[in-house]
Amino acid sequence: MPHSRRSAVLSTVLLVLAGGLAAPLPTGPDGVQSVASAQAQAGPRGRVTGLAIPRFVSLRPDEVNLRTGPGRRYPIEWVYKRAGMPVEVIGEYGIWRQIRDWQGDTGWVHQVMLQADRTARVVGDGPRPLLAEPAPDAATVALLQPGVIAQLESCESRWCRLTAGGYTGWIRRDAFYGVYPGETVDE
Repeated sequence: MPHSRRSAVLSTVLLVLAGGLAAPLPTGPDGVQSVASAQAQAGPRGRVTGLAIPRFVSLRPDEVNLRTGPGRRYPIEWVYKRAGMPVEVIGEYGIWRQIRDWQGDTGWVHQVMLQADRTARVVGDGPRPLLAEPAPDAATVALLQPGVIAQLESCESRWCRLTAGGYTGWIRRDAFYGVYPGETVDE
């Protein structure tokens, strides 16, 4: 059932089975399908690609179906309507990636719906200053409203460099979603 608190959700979701069905998940002796057991068979911590889990990526197209399981036969829980939105890959199963969004909601998307580009989603109740230098008393370059998606250029200590709407500057890492505490991001 779609989450009503999302502005990027379709109120009506149609499940269309296109192409072939995904292979069924392994079942236990009681006949229950388990995503956890499928991830364990995929490799350490559910890794298929060998890339770190968790890791941040972004949505590639303007419309991405978030499913309840790793396959087309699983229902669509909601539809993201914004390319570039940062999400966190928290699991892998074949060509499917389990993701978590900025609100903590999780589900599965096809790998082609994701890209390695690092982005940031501004959070908070009001505008966040984008500063000329990584210092609280630096000149304000622009004000970023909550929900703005920006390119993540680099991060150092408590500050990250973002580009949004043609403006580039520095913002505190706690003002957006899309980077881990203490993570260093290089240009």
